[in-house]
Amino acid sequence: MTVQTGQLSLVTGAGSGGDRAGLGELLAEAAGEVLVMSTGTDTAFQRIALANVRPGVRHKVLFPDSARMSGALNRMSRAGAEVRTDAEVPMDALVIDRTSVVLPAEGRQAGSAVFRLPGVVTATVGLFERIWQTAAPLVPLDLPEPENASILTCREQELLTLLFSGTTDESAAARLGVSVRTVRRMVADIMNRLGARSRFQAGAKAVDRGWLMAKAG
Repeated sequence: MTVQTGQLSLVTGAGSGGDRAGLGELLAEAAGEVLVMSTGTDTAFQRIALANVRPGVRHKVLFPDSARMSGALNRMSRAGAEVRTDAEVPMDALVIDRTSVVLPAEGRQAGSAVFRLPGVVTATVGLFERIWQTAAPLVPLDLPEPENASILTCREQELLTLLFSGTTDESAAARLGVSVRTVRRMVADIMNRLGARSRFQAGAKAVDRGWLMAKAG
């Protein structure tokens, strides 16, 4: 059921099934956009949000880098959601049509708190957008790859060599003559192609494949 007081409502139910139905109804009302921010913790709140991606509604999803290789995120990306990851996402939240913010309710009564206060909506959207601007886009892992997908371009080889030697994203961007955002997008693409969960792992796998050695030779 939904308990509402002014611009705050609490979606509750008899156990997780009731809450799932209530939150699902809220997401079904979305007309144009749903923003999803997740700390990466596997919660019922998160699973409900990810299960309600549907055509006709733009979904922008933020997760921490630690969840980058999860099957759920790749399924969302293949379904049409725009997915990005960053080093850390500070909170779990949904923003529906930039008019309502949904947060996991705490305490004895399970459910979700829905805020329609303009200040809460503005602050949550602002936080989302700040992280989104610098987060790395996720490319679905099962998309058909070109025949030369295992071969790095000269610029990708140079970037990988710079990062493997400890160069920062900012310094690498300046060296390559591109933006920091482009560097992070290139790194995200390389990590996806390598199936790496971290930059360190990407470097190790690149050495195993001879990508870095090819540059040196």
